Amino acid sequence: MTDNRVERRLAAIFAADVAGYSRLTGSDEEGTHVRLRERLRGLADPKISEHRGKVVKHTGDGVLAEFGSVVDAVRCAIEVQRGMAEQNATIPQVKRIEFRIGIHVGDIIVDDNDIFGDGVNIAARLEGIAEPGGVCISDDAQRQVRGKVDFAFEDMGPQNLKNIVEPMRAWRLRMNASGSAAAPIEPPVESTQALALPDKPSIAVLPFENMSGDPEQEYFADGMVEEIITALSRFKWLFVIARNSSFTFKGKAVDIKEVGRRLGVRYVLEGSVRKAAGKVRITGQLIDAITGAHIWADRFERDLTDIFALQDEVTVAVVSAIEPKLLQTEIAMAARRRPENLTAYDFYLRAVPQYYLTTREGLAEALRLLHRALELDPGFAWAASMAGVCHMLNVVLGYANDPQFDRKEAVRLVHLALSIDDGDPETLARASVTSAFMVGDSEAEIEMADRAVALNPNSFNTWNCRGQVYRIAGLPEEAIRSFERAVRLSPVDPRLHLPLTGIGMAFIELRRFDEAIVVGKKALRQNLYIGGCPNERTHVRASTSWSNYRFWHLSGMMGCTTRVRNVHQSGRPPTKPKFVRSRPNSTASRSAPYG
Repeated sequence: MTDNRVERRLAAIFAADVAGYSRLTGSDEEGTHVRLRERLRGLADPKISEHRGKVVKHTGDGVLAEFGSVVDAVRCAIEVQRGMAEQNATIPQVKRIEFRIGIHVGDIIVDDNDIFGDGVNIAARLEGIAEPGGVCISDDAQRQVRGKVDFAFEDMGPQNLKNIVEPMRAWRLRMNASGSAAAPIEPPVESTQALALPDKPSIAVLPFENMSGDPEQEYFADGMVEEIITALSRFKWLFVIARNSSFTFKGKAVDIKEVGRRLGVRYVLEGSVRKAAGKVRITGQLIDAITGAHIWADRFERDLTDIFALQDEVTVAVVSAIEPKLLQTEIAMAARRRPENLTAYDFYLRAVPQYYLTTREGLAEALRLLHRALELDPGFAWAASMAGVCHMLNVVLGYANDPQFDRKEAVRLVHLALSIDDGDPETLARASVTSAFMVGDSEAEIEMADRAVALNPNSFNTWNCRGQVYRIAGLPEEAIRSFERAVRLSPVDPRLHLPLTGIGMAFIELRRFDEAIVVGKKALRQNLYIGGCPNERTHVRASTSWSNYRFWHLSGMMGCTTRVRNVHQSGRPPTKPKFVRSRPNSTASRSAPYG
């Protein structure tokens, strides 16, 4: 029989990585790689061998090693950090390579030339909570080195380490810039405990690094960050850390997880700015501060003409890229949570993808989840406004068993949302488009839509809703401008089919049929089933004209099949769609709580 037993042994595990490695490679990929290789081969590897350790492998941005003695491992770590400090002494802060080192003693599995097991995992997690230039060791390791090394470690208390079931007590050694150990300090209670995360997505924007080599350009990098913070703050569903708190990290090599812990945020945006030869290049990356995972990264390069216009342009690009990505990430996290732990916001997040499906079943499930959210939090304006939109879509798309009930519920819920918060741009946008379809008070609806984009000019949804409001009001040219603004703000948005569909419908109303077909095809490429009226799908299958199919599908979303047939069969101008609305009289319209 084959012997399937694995080799195990007790060892001290040494794990090191580079703090801020992604930031360093983002600004200078080749230079960072060369400098890291020099530090590993010229310093870390020789020190490990000198202290009777064995390099198991280099890990891309660090090294994994094993020792027969914890004392040897800790002494090696101290000498490596001392050597790194000496080599960094003449290097600008933004270019420094600083190791974080974690050490644990435990049982490991040996397979070929690699090591595995909980002992390795714990060392890697300790490395993740070590300070740049510092060393973090487990309680088991600390007990064995106590009194045997010249440095005193600070007690960090129990730490919750990722994928480690029980909290583990950890100890840290902080090194000065000179390479000597910093005196152990007793940090204040508030700094040792992570701030509780807010009940909505939270983000901090760190100061961008000025990579231009010209200290006079710091104002540009700082201005860039301030603009992004201001733009993100307009999204009321986001909790954004103020500029003064974020800027306390300026000029420091930071550990993103520590930033998240100290500021109490889930996400951190960091980046760099480089100006040269009449151009400016800005890189940005969005990081999950809990896991350290990179959610989004991009690079923007523009001609350097008007600095302030450039700041506005790049701000819009960055915010438009990360806003939908944040929402997608939050939705995914809510889907993974157990039902018994769901909050009102979790129910809302679970409703969003169902709402986006725009199917009968999707809208029904979205309404169920949104009503659960409102049961938990009756003052949740977003849940109320989205529920109103769902009822409106049931009527418009022909899903409603009782259209009169859905119309009344749509109007009731947007009234409720506005009574809770009539200064929220998202609530105003949804209320405006729901009222446009269900009520038809164009003056009040345009006022709400205009207020929404004024309050948040960076929102895809506010501009998309404004486009629908203007289109229904009989102003297709202005509607197209709004839809195009939405597309420009979020060119990779998963909801891109919505403004594209709106542009196509506006083109139909302007009798620009060829352009409508083109944009209709784009909309369908973005979302192969734009929820048309299900009871007319036979008409689609029977259609021999691909353009007719596209036209029908495009207009089916808003219940406009009759208009398309008019266009194709008679060439007459399309008639405005007629929905059975509960139209109040003009006096009631003016007094309704929309404006």
